[in-house]
Amino acid sequence: METLLSAHVTTAYGVARDFRGRPRPGKFPKRQVCILAREDWDAALSEVGVDAPWTVRRANLFVEGVTLPREWGTRIAIGDDVVFESTVECTPCFRMDEQVPGLDPAMRPDWRGGIMAYVVSEGQIAIGDEVRIG
Repeated sequence: METLLSAHVTTAYGVARDFRGRPRPGKFPKRQVCILAREDWDAALSEVGVDAPWTVRRANLFVEGVTLPREWGTRIAIGDDVVFESTVECTPCFRMDEQVPGLDPAMRPDWRGGIMAYVVSEGQIAIGDEVRIG
């Protein structure tokens, strides 16, 4: 994992330099970018009773001050140009428990593990950019 102050987001690759964001030919890119909300992360950590950096989750983007959608098809805008569309829940996996015992089940309620989305509109995003839902 690498934390960045800013990133370029593209329809071809999701967050630039993340090979997992590249859609496979002929496939809908439903898992292009994982977005995690600070509030959901903090709730999961509180349940487990530990503190850990959000990068343990291996999400692409960490946002705060918004409630992420719990449904397919909702638009999430970040900054001036970038727009994502939610596709599915980003379900946690056993790797979470390898990092922090008990984290996997603590992340399962109410989509705490974040959402998957694909890029609708590309551009540059940076820490502090406004996040808008809808």
